[in-house]
Amino acid sequence: MKIAFIGAGNMGEAIIRGILDRGTVRASDILATDVSEKRRSYIGGQYGVAVETDNRRAAEQADSVVLAIKPVALPQVMKELKGTLKPDQMALSIVAGATVTSLCDGLAHRAVVRAMPNMPAQIGEGVTVWTATGEVTEEQREKASSILGALGREIFVSDEKYIDMATAVSGSGPAYVFLIIESLIDAAVHIGLPRDMARDLVLDTVSGSTHLCQKSGRHPAELKNLVTSPGGTSAAGLLQLEEGGLRALVAQAIIAAYDRARALRQD
Repeated sequence: MKIAFIGAGNMGEAIIRGILDRGTVRASDILATDVSEKRRSYIGGQYGVAVETDNRRAAEQADSVVLAIKPVALPQVMKELKGTLKPDQMALSIVAGATVTSLCDGLAHRAVVRAMPNMPAQIGEGVTVWTATGEVTEEQREKASSILGALGREIFVSDEKYIDMATAVSGSGPAYVFLIIESLIDAAVHIGLPRDMARDLVLDTVSGSTHLCQKSGRHPAELKNLVTSPGGTSAAGLLQLEEGGLRALVAQAIIAAYDRARALRQD
């Protein structure tokens, strides 16, 4: 499997690193392009992959073409690649907001995969929701799964509408989590904990709680109730969060992000 990466930014690099670490492909099977000469030099030197300045020439040498560019660069890149891809080549896009229809039309190509990875994918602990057109073969789907699996967990959906929903939840979700972590640290400092200690306590608490929820298989509400004793400290804290409308604010944030994701779609 030969893969051409059109764009070698953070997420493109994360995929390259992941598939090399997993042994999915060899470095000699990867070709990467980027508008930045400095970035091309870094990617080539760091991972031992070939680099190229011409997107069209790179795509012509690959079985799979990964579009890992910024949304603003997509129209120009599609113009360069339009009509280049052969029917047996797979185009995999991780470009935010770029719909399957816009990709198919812009590339004049039907075997297209659209994926939405999130920020933790940069360290191989993300989650990616993806879909594929009917022209993507079973073998190509397996390739897409192995490529995206290098970023962490990958979830295939048959309906593209779930991509926008995933954007609002898993795509934007890390920002919500980081805000909560920041708030917990600041509050801990406010009551007197040294900032370094507060940071360690909060990060380990959030990480441990997440892993417990995953490994126990229990509903978060059940675990919350196990922590909360009648009249205890957790009960007092939770009362403040409920009275402050935390649940409603989280729901409003998800809905706002979903509406924005639909508005930004490049149909």
